[in-house]
Amino acid sequence: MGRGQELYNRAKEIIPGGTQLLSKRPEMWLPEKWPAYYSKAKGCEVWDLDGNHYYDFSIMGVGANVLGYAFDEVDNAAKDAINCGGMCTLNAPEEVELAEKLLKLHPWAGMVRYAKAGGEAMSMAARIARAQTGKDIVLVCGYHGWHDWYLAANLVKGDPLADVHLKGLEPAGVPRGLAGSNLIFHYDNLDEFESLINANKGEIAAVIMEPIRNEYPSKGYLERIREITKREGIVLVFDEITAGFRLCPGGSHLILGVEPDIAVFAKAMTNGYPVAAVVGRKNVMQAAQDTFISSTFWTERIALAAAVKSIECYQKYEVHKYQKHVGEMISEGWKQVAEKASVDITVSGILPLIHFSFNYDNQLAYKTYFTQEMLKEGYLAGPSVYASYAHKDSMIVDYIAACERVFEKVGKIILKGEEITNYLDGPICHAGFERLN
Repeated sequence: MGRGQELYNRAKEIIPGGTQLLSKRPEMWLPEKWPAYYSKAKGCEVWDLDGNHYYDFSIMGVGANVLGYAFDEVDNAAKDAINCGGMCTLNAPEEVELAEKLLKLHPWAGMVRYAKAGGEAMSMAARIARAQTGKDIVLVCGYHGWHDWYLAANLVKGDPLADVHLKGLEPAGVPRGLAGSNLIFHYDNLDEFESLINANKGEIAAVIMEPIRNEYPSKGYLERIREITKREGIVLVFDEITAGFRLCPGGSHLILGVEPDIAVFAKAMTNGYPVAAVVGRKNVMQAAQDTFISSTFWTERIALAAAVKSIECYQKYEVHKYQKHVGEMISEGWKQVAEKASVDITVSGILPLIHFSFNYDNQLAYKTYFTQEMLKEGYLAGPSVYASYAHKDSMIVDYIAACERVFEKVGKIILKGEEITNYLDGPICHAGFERLN
């Protein structure tokens, strides 16, 4: 057991759930073996508390570090902001500078508000939509954070969020009076969407959705949603927190050709600094003045300065094109080495967010084994890769070679007809939210 696991065991005693983010729980990766904490990160390289070195071919800061860890130009902009004072009685000019950049990228929009994290920005967007329409119900497709307005979907019978996010998310602590205020529809299912529209005529404030998920939408899907929401006076909100700044500079909807009333950004926009943006049409965004939306640290300067520079770098280096290149190299590499090893996998996802799945029973055990063996090879890795500007070709070649060695092991286990669980050094990884003690 390394220092990271020792520290994590202590964390579980004094931090409920062990970490602040479910995706970063070691149990989601390799229980009892995952390094858990880092001492340094640069590019796509990570050093743990014991000084062990890894290449990160997993989720790159949960999708936040599109340029790579500790990207000099962005970090220098943040340091300059620190030297000028990160907080003041007066406002940071970068608030206006960042807004101008976002509005230039999204000419359909007219105003911008900020938050520190994607989840709270989505909560802000839902509040603005309800304030602007004077209605309560929102139709939701996708994952949009932990706040009451979203988790309220699970106050009704069944497990509505199971197919769009995680199974078994208990809405403990969410006021029961919110039941029915948040209705779920599934991506690319237009009939389900229209049924909800017809069943709740005149009561819907917003449609809140991710414009793209694992695959591109069917032809006409987003266009029809836009047509209906415009006709019914419903605010259309696109959650671009995951997809934004991956397919192009700005929102994925620019590629898909459908303009929302509000788009929400975080993660890839900032390269690891905590700021989120709610971008919207002026007539909709003005409703933010009719309700109370305000927070001290939304005015903090450092992350705003970093976001401005991050967008500049994203455009200057055409990072969206490079992300596509990385995704193509990795997806083709996975397919080739898996076929060579006679391992049955399915590769899917948009190229900047590529992933694969093992086509066998007990998929979680296979996932755990893959992570276990890749860690021994010197990689933080699971069955998905968030492409970044830091993933250089030579690194990708070495990564695929390591994948080949691991797939060969998997293929031999399958050929012998043995259980993959016999080869695990610890427990099987978790699939979702589970109490730790």
